Amino acid sequence: MSTLFRVAVVGAGIAERHLDAFRWLPREFQVPVLCSLDDVRGQDLRSKYGINEFSTDFASLLERKDIDIIDLCTPPATHFELTRRALQAGKHVICEKPLFGSLDEADRMAGIMQASGRVLMPIFQYRFGAGLQKLKRLMAAGLAGQAYMTTIETHWWRGPAYYQVPWRGKWATELGGGLLGHAIHAHDMLSMIHGPIAEIYACGGALLNDIEVEDNMALALKMGNGSLATLSLSLASRKETSRLRFRFHDLTAESNTAPYTMHRDPWSFVAGSPEQQARVDEVLAAYQPAEDGYTRQFQLFHQSLVQGHEPPVTLADARISLELVTAAYHAQRTGCAVALPIGNEHPLYKSWAPANLPRSPSGGTAAAAAPNTASST
Repeated sequence: MSTLFRVAVVGAGIAERHLDAFRWLPREFQVPVLCSLDDVRGQDLRSKYGINEFSTDFASLLERKDIDIIDLCTPPATHFELTRRALQAGKHVICEKPLFGSLDEADRMAGIMQASGRVLMPIFQYRFGAGLQKLKRLMAAGLAGQAYMTTIETHWWRGPAYYQVPWRGKWATELGGGLLGHAIHAHDMLSMIHGPIAEIYACGGALLNDIEVEDNMALALKMGNGSLATLSLSLASRKETSRLRFRFHDLTAESNTAPYTMHRDPWSFVAGSPEQQARVDEVLAAYQPAEDGYTRQFQLFHQSLVQGHEPPVTLADARISLELVTAAYHAQRTGCAVALPIGNEHPLYKSWAPANLPRSPSGGTAAAAAPNTASST
Protein backbone atom coordinates (compact mmCIF):
# COMPACT_ATOMS: atom_id res chain seq x y z
CA MET A 1 0.00 0.00 0.00
CA SER A 2 1.31 3.46 -0.92
CA THR A 3 2.58 5.82 1.77
CA LEU A 4 0.52 9.02 1.69
CA PHE A 5 2.40 12.30 2.15
CA ARG A 6 0.47 15.44 3.12
CA VAL A 7 1.49 18.61 1.32
CA ALA A 8 1.00 22.28 2.12
CA VAL A 9 1.18 24.24 -1.13
CA VAL A 10 2.49 27.79 -0.60
CA GLY A 11 1.76 30.40 -3.28
CA ALA A 12 -1.08 30.76 -5.76
CA GLY A 13 0.56 31.32 -9.15
CA ILE A 14 2.52 28.40 -10.62
CA ALA A 15 0.93 26.36 -7.83
CA GLU A 16 -1.85 25.39 -10.21
CA ARG A 17 0.60 23.23 -12.19
CA HIS A 18 1.62 21.49 -8.98
CA LEU A 19 -1.97 20.94 -7.92
CA ASP A 20 -2.77 19.38 -11.30
CA ALA A 21 0.06 16.89 -10.75
CA PHE A 22 -0.95 16.10 -7.18
CA ARG A 23 -4.49 15.45 -8.39
CA TRP A 24 -3.12 12.71 -10.66
CA LEU A 25 -1.37 11.07 -7.69
CA PRO A 26 -4.08 10.69 -5.03
CA ARG A 27 -2.54 7.59 -3.45
CA GLU A 28 0.82 9.30 -3.04
CA PHE A 29 -0.09 12.86 -2.00
CA GLN A 30 -2.87 14.76 -0.28
CA VAL A 31 -3.09 18.57 -0.15
CA PRO A 32 -5.01 19.59 3.00
CA VAL A 33 -4.05 23.28 2.91
CA LEU A 34 -3.16 26.06 0.46
CA CYS A 35 -1.27 29.08 1.83
CA SER A 36 -1.06 32.42 0.01
CA LEU A 37 -1.06 36.16 0.64
CA ASP A 38 -3.34 36.55 -2.39
CA ASP A 39 -6.78 35.86 -0.96
CA VAL A 40 -8.62 35.96 -4.28
CA ARG A 41 -6.33 33.65 -6.25
CA GLY A 42 -5.74 31.44 -3.25
CA GLN A 43 -9.42 30.94 -2.48
CA ASP A 44 -10.14 30.30 -6.16
CA LEU A 45 -7.52 27.53 -6.23
CA ARG A 46 -8.75 26.10 -2.94
CA SER A 47 -12.25 25.85 -4.37
CA LYS A 48 -11.16 24.52 -7.78
CA TYR A 49 -9.08 21.69 -6.32
CA GLY A 50 -11.29 20.87 -3.35
CA ILE A 51 -8.68 21.82 -0.75
CA ASN A 52 -10.14 21.92 2.74
CA GLU A 53 -8.19 24.83 4.21
CA PHE A 54 -6.83 28.20 3.15
CA SER A 55 -4.25 30.12 5.17
CA THR A 56 -2.15 33.26 4.94
CA ASP A 57 0.16 32.22 7.81
CA PHE A 58 3.25 30.30 6.68
CA ALA A 59 4.54 29.91 10.23
CA SER A 60 1.45 27.94 11.25
CA LEU A 61 2.21 25.29 8.63
CA LEU A 62 5.55 24.52 10.22
CA GLU A 63 3.91 23.69 13.55
CA ARG A 64 1.44 21.20 12.07
CA LYS A 65 2.13 17.51 12.55
CA ASP A 66 -0.27 16.63 9.72
CA ILE A 67 2.01 18.29 7.13
CA ASP A 68 4.93 16.29 5.72
CA ILE A 69 5.96 18.44 2.73
CA ILE A 70 6.07 22.19 2.11
CA ASP A 71 5.70 22.93 -1.61
CA LEU A 72 7.04 26.43 -2.35
CA CYS A 73 5.51 28.21 -5.35
CA THR A 74 6.41 31.71 -4.16
CA PRO A 75 8.47 34.51 -5.77
CA PRO A 76 12.19 33.70 -6.08
CA ALA A 77 13.54 36.01 -3.37
CA THR A 78 11.54 34.14 -0.71
CA HIS A 79 12.88 30.68 -1.54
CA PHE A 80 15.98 30.50 0.63
CA GLU A 81 14.42 31.69 3.87
CA LEU A 82 11.20 29.70 3.51
CA THR A 83 13.15 26.55 2.56
CA ARG A 84 15.46 26.97 5.55
CA ARG A 85 12.59 27.38 7.96
CA ALA A 86 10.67 24.42 6.54
CA LEU A 87 13.64 22.04 6.66
CA GLN A 88 14.54 23.08 10.19
CA ALA A 89 10.92 22.49 11.20
CA GLY A 90 11.24 18.89 10.04
CA LYS A 91 9.43 19.18 6.71
CA HIS A 92 10.53 17.94 3.31
CA VAL A 93 10.54 20.74 0.71
CA ILE A 94 9.66 21.04 -2.95
CA CYS A 95 10.78 24.38 -4.38
CA GLU A 96 10.07 26.01 -7.72
CA LYS A 97 12.76 27.48 -9.93
CA PRO A 98 14.87 29.50 -9.73
CA LEU A 99 15.92 27.83 -6.51
CA PHE A 100 18.06 30.55 -4.88
CA GLY A 101 19.88 33.78 -5.65
CA SER A 102 23.49 32.61 -5.34
CA LEU A 103 25.85 29.67 -5.20
CA ASP A 104 26.56 30.66 -1.62
CA GLU A 105 22.92 30.09 -0.69
CA ALA A 106 22.91 26.73 -2.48
CA ASP A 107 26.03 25.60 -0.61
CA ARG A 108 24.75 26.78 2.75
CA MET A 109 21.45 25.05 2.11
CA ALA A 110 23.28 21.77 1.55
CA GLY A 111 24.49 21.95 5.16
CA ILE A 112 21.07 22.95 6.46
CA MET A 113 19.41 20.07 4.62
CA GLN A 114 21.92 17.53 5.91
CA ALA A 115 21.51 18.73 9.48
CA SER A 116 17.71 18.59 9.22
CA GLY A 117 17.54 15.01 8.02
CA ARG A 118 14.91 16.11 5.50
CA VAL A 119 14.94 16.36 1.72
CA LEU A 120 14.83 19.37 -0.62
CA MET A 121 13.73 18.72 -4.21
CA PRO A 122 14.09 21.59 -6.71
CA ILE A 123 11.69 21.69 -9.64
CA PHE A 124 13.04 20.78 -13.09
CA GLN A 125 10.02 19.00 -14.52
CA TYR A 126 11.13 19.27 -18.15
CA ARG A 127 13.74 16.56 -17.52
CA PHE A 128 11.01 13.94 -17.59
CA GLY A 129 9.66 14.55 -21.09
CA ALA A 130 9.63 11.71 -23.61
CA GLY A 131 12.06 13.44 -25.99
CA LEU A 132 14.85 13.84 -23.48
CA GLN A 133 14.28 10.39 -22.01
CA LYS A 134 14.53 8.83 -25.47
CA LEU A 135 17.78 10.66 -26.16
CA LYS A 136 19.23 9.38 -22.90
CA ARG A 137 18.30 5.83 -23.88
CA LEU A 138 19.99 6.18 -27.25
CA MET A 139 23.12 7.52 -25.61
CA ALA A 140 23.12 4.69 -23.06
CA ALA A 141 22.84 2.22 -25.94
CA GLY A 142 25.93 3.73 -27.57
CA LEU A 143 24.03 5.01 -30.59
CA ALA A 144 24.86 8.71 -30.38
CA GLY A 145 28.64 8.83 -30.52
CA GLN A 146 30.84 11.80 -29.74
CA ALA A 147 29.02 15.04 -28.95
CA TYR A 148 29.85 18.04 -31.16
CA MET A 149 27.33 20.88 -30.98
CA THR A 150 24.13 21.74 -29.11
CA THR A 151 21.91 24.70 -29.90
CA ILE A 152 19.11 25.79 -27.57
CA GLU A 153 16.58 28.54 -28.27
CA THR A 154 14.15 29.98 -25.74
CA HIS A 155 12.26 32.64 -27.69
CA TRP A 156 9.14 33.87 -25.91
CA TRP A 157 7.19 37.12 -25.49
CA ARG A 158 7.17 38.96 -22.20
CA GLY A 159 6.20 42.55 -22.86
CA PRO A 160 5.50 45.45 -20.47
CA ALA A 161 2.24 43.95 -19.18
CA TYR A 162 4.13 40.97 -17.79
CA TYR A 163 6.35 43.23 -15.71
CA GLN A 164 3.46 45.09 -14.10
CA VAL A 165 3.57 42.41 -11.38
CA PRO A 166 5.55 44.31 -8.73
CA TRP A 167 8.22 41.69 -7.98
CA ARG A 168 9.13 41.01 -11.62
CA GLY A 169 11.99 42.66 -13.46
CA LYS A 170 13.90 43.60 -10.31
CA TRP A 171 17.15 42.15 -8.99
CA ALA A 172 16.01 42.25 -5.38
CA THR A 173 12.83 40.25 -5.91
CA GLU A 174 13.06 38.26 -9.16
CA LEU A 175 16.83 37.68 -8.62
CA GLY A 176 17.53 37.77 -12.35
CA GLY A 177 15.96 38.01 -15.77
CA GLY A 178 15.00 35.62 -18.55
CA LEU A 179 18.24 33.69 -18.21
CA LEU A 180 17.32 32.75 -14.64
CA GLY A 181 13.54 32.57 -14.74
CA HIS A 182 12.67 31.41 -18.26
CA ALA A 183 15.55 29.65 -20.04
CA ILE A 184 16.74 27.82 -16.92
CA HIS A 185 14.76 24.67 -17.79
CA ALA A 186 16.25 24.32 -21.25
CA HIS A 187 19.72 25.01 -19.91
CA ASP A 188 19.24 22.38 -17.23
CA MET A 189 18.49 19.88 -19.99
CA LEU A 190 21.83 20.75 -21.61
CA SER A 191 23.71 19.81 -18.45
CA MET A 192 21.57 16.72 -17.96
CA ILE A 193 22.72 15.42 -21.36
CA HIS A 194 26.32 16.65 -21.54
CA GLY A 195 27.40 17.07 -17.94
CA PRO A 196 29.68 19.82 -16.62
CA ILE A 197 30.30 23.13 -18.38
CA ALA A 198 33.92 24.21 -18.83
CA GLU A 199 33.60 27.78 -20.08
CA ILE A 200 30.96 30.44 -20.82
CA TYR A 201 30.90 33.67 -22.79
CA ALA A 202 27.75 35.79 -22.74
CA CYS A 203 26.30 39.12 -23.78
CA GLY A 204 22.84 40.62 -23.44
CA GLY A 205 20.63 43.06 -21.61
CA ALA A 206 17.17 44.60 -21.37
CA LEU A 207 16.39 45.31 -25.04
CA LEU A 208 12.58 45.30 -25.00
CA ASN A 209 11.48 46.25 -21.51
CA ASP A 210 12.40 49.04 -19.11
CA ILE A 211 13.52 46.65 -16.38
CA GLU A 212 16.62 46.10 -14.25
CA VAL A 213 17.31 42.56 -15.48
CA GLU A 214 17.90 41.07 -18.93
CA ASP A 215 15.23 40.09 -21.44
CA ASN A 216 17.64 39.02 -24.21
CA MET A 217 20.89 37.11 -23.91
CA ALA A 218 23.27 35.07 -26.10
CA LEU A 219 25.71 32.53 -24.68
CA ALA A 220 28.55 30.48 -26.14
CA LEU A 221 29.68 27.47 -24.10
CA LYS A 222 32.41 24.87 -24.12
CA MET A 223 31.34 21.71 -22.34
CA GLY A 224 33.53 19.49 -20.23
CA ASN A 225 33.14 16.68 -22.77
CA GLY A 226 34.70 18.88 -25.46
CA SER A 227 31.51 19.74 -27.31
CA LEU A 228 30.22 23.26 -27.93
CA ALA A 229 26.84 24.86 -27.28
CA THR A 230 25.04 28.07 -28.13
CA LEU A 231 22.13 29.27 -26.02
CA SER A 232 19.84 32.12 -27.00
CA LEU A 233 17.22 33.68 -24.75
CA SER A 234 14.78 36.27 -26.02
CA LEU A 235 11.63 37.55 -24.37
CA ALA A 236 10.99 39.73 -27.42
CA SER A 237 9.80 37.05 -29.84
CA ARG A 238 6.30 37.56 -31.21
CA LYS A 239 6.39 33.95 -32.42
CA GLU A 240 7.00 31.93 -29.27
CA THR A 241 9.22 28.90 -29.83
CA SER A 242 11.58 26.66 -27.91
CA ARG A 243 14.01 24.31 -29.61
CA LEU A 244 16.80 21.96 -28.56
CA ARG A 245 19.17 20.39 -31.10
CA PHE A 246 21.82 17.89 -30.04
CA ARG A 247 24.40 16.94 -32.66
CA PHE A 248 26.55 13.86 -32.18
CA HIS A 249 28.82 11.95 -34.56
CA ASP A 250 26.17 9.30 -35.19
CA LEU A 251 22.94 11.08 -34.35
CA THR A 252 21.10 14.40 -34.50
CA ALA A 253 18.26 14.81 -32.00
CA GLU A 254 15.84 17.71 -32.30
CA SER A 255 12.87 18.71 -30.18
CA ASN A 256 9.56 20.09 -31.31
CA THR A 257 9.28 23.88 -31.21
CA ALA A 258 6.25 24.34 -28.93
CA PRO A 259 7.29 27.07 -26.48
CA TYR A 260 6.38 25.27 -23.25
CA THR A 261 6.25 21.57 -24.19
CA MET A 262 9.44 21.07 -26.18
CA HIS A 263 10.40 18.23 -23.83
CA ARG A 264 7.49 16.14 -25.08
CA ASP A 265 6.99 14.28 -28.35
CA PRO A 266 7.41 14.69 -31.21
CA TRP A 267 11.22 14.68 -31.36
CA SER A 268 13.23 13.60 -34.39
CA PHE A 269 16.25 11.28 -34.18
CA VAL A 270 18.25 11.09 -37.39
CA ALA A 271 21.18 8.70 -37.75
CA GLY A 272 24.00 8.76 -40.27
CA SER A 273 23.19 5.58 -42.18
CA PRO A 274 20.22 3.28 -42.81
CA GLU A 275 21.79 0.60 -40.64
CA GLN A 276 22.34 3.01 -37.76
CA GLN A 277 18.83 4.42 -38.18
CA ALA A 278 17.39 0.91 -37.89
CA ARG A 279 19.18 0.42 -34.58
CA VAL A 280 17.95 3.82 -33.36
CA ASP A 281 14.38 3.02 -34.38
CA GLU A 282 14.56 -0.32 -32.57
CA VAL A 283 15.50 1.36 -29.29
CA LEU A 284 12.82 4.02 -29.75
CA ALA A 285 10.16 1.38 -30.46
CA ALA A 286 10.89 -0.23 -27.09
CA TYR A 287 10.31 3.02 -25.20
CA GLN A 288 7.27 2.81 -22.94
CA PRO A 289 5.45 6.14 -22.56
CA ALA A 290 4.96 7.31 -18.98
CA GLU A 291 3.78 10.33 -17.08
CA ASP A 292 5.98 13.36 -17.65
CA GLY A 293 6.47 16.85 -16.30
CA TYR A 294 5.43 17.66 -12.75
CA THR A 295 3.45 14.45 -12.40
CA ARG A 296 6.44 12.25 -13.14
CA GLN A 297 8.80 14.30 -10.99
CA PHE A 298 6.40 14.11 -8.04
CA GLN A 299 5.84 10.40 -8.62
CA LEU A 300 9.59 9.77 -8.50
CA PHE A 301 9.91 12.05 -5.47
CA HIS A 302 7.41 9.88 -3.65
CA GLN A 303 9.42 6.77 -4.52
CA SER A 304 12.61 8.39 -3.26
CA LEU A 305 11.04 9.29 0.10
CA VAL A 306 9.61 5.81 0.58
CA GLN A 307 12.76 4.00 -0.51
CA GLY A 308 15.23 6.40 1.10
CA HIS A 309 17.28 7.42 -1.93
CA GLU A 310 18.02 10.75 -3.60
CA PRO A 311 15.13 12.66 -5.16
CA PRO A 312 14.84 12.74 -8.97
CA VAL A 313 16.20 16.31 -8.95
CA THR A 314 18.76 17.20 -6.31
CA LEU A 315 20.16 20.37 -4.80
CA ALA A 316 23.39 19.55 -6.66
CA ASP A 317 21.46 19.54 -9.95
CA ALA A 318 20.00 22.97 -9.19
CA ARG A 319 23.44 24.26 -8.22
CA ILE A 320 24.69 23.45 -11.74
CA SER A 321 21.98 25.69 -13.20
CA LEU A 322 22.89 28.48 -10.76
CA GLU A 323 26.55 28.09 -11.66
CA LEU A 324 25.70 28.62 -15.33
CA VAL A 325 23.77 31.78 -14.42
CA THR A 326 26.62 33.07 -12.21
CA ALA A 327 29.20 32.57 -14.96
CA ALA A 328 26.95 34.10 -17.63
CA TYR A 329 26.29 37.27 -15.63
CA HIS A 330 30.00 37.63 -14.89
CA ALA A 331 30.90 37.14 -18.55
CA GLN A 332 28.24 39.65 -19.60
CA ARG A 333 29.64 42.32 -17.29
CA THR A 334 33.35 41.72 -17.88
CA GLY A 335 33.27 40.91 -21.59
CA CYS A 336 35.47 37.90 -20.89
CA ALA A 337 34.91 34.16 -20.97
CA VAL A 338 34.45 32.61 -17.53
CA ALA A 339 35.85 29.22 -16.57
CA LEU A 340 33.90 26.74 -14.48
CA PRO A 341 33.56 25.30 -11.86
CA ILE A 342 32.95 28.33 -9.64
CA GLY A 343 34.00 28.27 -6.00
CA ASN A 344 33.65 30.61 -3.05
CA GLU A 345 36.54 32.79 -4.23
CA HIS A 346 34.57 33.99 -7.26
CA PRO A 347 33.37 37.64 -7.07
CA LEU A 348 29.74 36.66 -7.79
CA TYR A 349 29.69 33.61 -5.51
CA LYS A 350 27.61 35.35 -2.82
CA SER A 351 25.33 37.16 -5.28
CA TRP A 352 25.21 37.93 -8.99
CA ALA A 353 23.04 41.00 -8.38
CA PRO A 354 24.65 44.43 -8.85
CA ALA A 355 26.76 45.36 -5.85
CA ASN A 356 24.72 48.40 -4.80
CA LEU A 357 21.58 46.44 -3.91
CA PRO A 358 20.70 45.97 -0.23
CA ARG A 359 21.62 42.63 1.29
CA SER A 360 19.22 40.33 3.10
CA PRO A 361 20.17 38.57 6.34
CA SER A 362 20.52 35.31 4.38
CA GLY A 363 23.30 36.80 2.28
CA GLY A 364 21.35 37.32 -0.93
CA THR A 365 19.53 40.41 -2.11
CA ALA A 366 16.61 41.75 -0.10
CA ALA A 367 13.63 39.44 -0.05
CA ALA A 368 10.15 40.47 -1.08
CA ALA A 369 8.16 39.02 1.78
CA ALA A 370 8.24 39.26 5.55
CA PRO A 371 9.71 36.11 7.12
CA ASN A 372 6.44 35.03 8.74
CA THR A 373 4.35 35.16 5.61
CA ALA A 374 4.06 33.43 2.26
CA SER A 375 4.02 35.23 -1.05
CA SER A 376 2.16 34.08 -4.12
CA THR A 377 3.50 34.09 -7.66
